[in-house]
Amino acid sequence: MQAIRGATTCQNNSSEAIEKAVQELISELVKRNMLEPEQIISVIFSVTNDLNACFPAAIARKHKGWEKVALLDCQQMSVKGDLTNCIRILAHVELAENQDPQHAYLGRATMLRPDIAN
Repeated sequence: MQAIRGATTCQNNSSEAIEKAVQELISELVKRNMLEPEQIISVIFSVTNDLNACFPAAIARKHKGWEKVALLDCQQMSVKGDLTNCIRILAHVELAENQDPQHAYLGRATMLRPDIAN
């Protein structure tokens, strides 16, 4: 089992903006890691306290094949000066033994991990 990290930002606190950001982040993680739904064990989403229009896990549940994936939403710790409108993800997945996890930091979230953002 491997852990894959990622984050993105959305334009505002609306269901539409959050859904777009979550869809983009999930799609990028799946693509970069060549994931099939049965490889995804669990996904934890955390959001900054300025995002409360909808649940990222509810958006992820719409993905075909994700019916058995354990999904959880939580609020990111509030730290002065932190990035706003940010959605973070931690996915536990089964990868091949020789496959390194490919993390995804998108939008303004690239500043969180410039060492691995691309």
